[in-house]
Amino acid sequence: MDDLPELPPRAFAREDEGDDLSFYAPARLVTHIDEGAVAALTGYYRQVVPAGGVVLDLMSSWVSHLPDEVDYAEVIGHGMNEAELAANPRLHRWFVRDLNKDPTLPLEDDSLDAALCCVGVQYLQRPVAVMGEVRRALKSGAPFVVSYSNRCFPTKAVAIWRALDLQGHASLIGHYLERAGLTNVAATMLADGRRGDPLVAVAGRA
Repeated sequence: MDDLPELPPRAFAREDEGDDLSFYAPARLVTHIDEGAVAALTGYYRQVVPAGGVVLDLMSSWVSHLPDEVDYAEVIGHGMNEAELAANPRLHRWFVRDLNKDPTLPLEDDSLDAALCCVGVQYLQRPVAVMGEVRRALKSGAPFVVSYSNRCFPTKAVAIWRALDLQGHASLIGHYLERAGLTNVAATMLADGRRGDPLVAVAGRA
């Protein structure tokens, strides 16, 4: 796990420390945020993810929420379930990896124009190591967008995540990003939750 002495002891402990690949083995072809949150995220991606670029969709599933009308040179998916990734029409290629066991990414330095992580950060036990790998693979100035809502698999979410509220989550992710070497970190409320799921994006640049 990451060495973050400023966080409480056992910050990255989970209720279920069982094998993650086994937990995610059943394909879950569902969305984990509602339609309003999805639309807000797609609109945000339309603004910040460069068209024609190479994009990493970290902790992906069968949907990436990228705008349908925008073409990208390549969308690379990472996830825990091969069937879900294979069902995602936006991915050009993908790989399966348990980042809590191996936080490295099979990507070349300075090869990405953007990276995305939608509603998955709460499960990372080595978030700074993973985000450091993302930063390594990003081109200078390229964005990394980490979005989250108030839903999760609680037994797999780390303790520090379960202890914080929506605003606290933004601060925690910002701390991860800065510790990983990203800059210009800022949080944006994409959906306030009054009419559906809340959604916040925390973004930094390499």
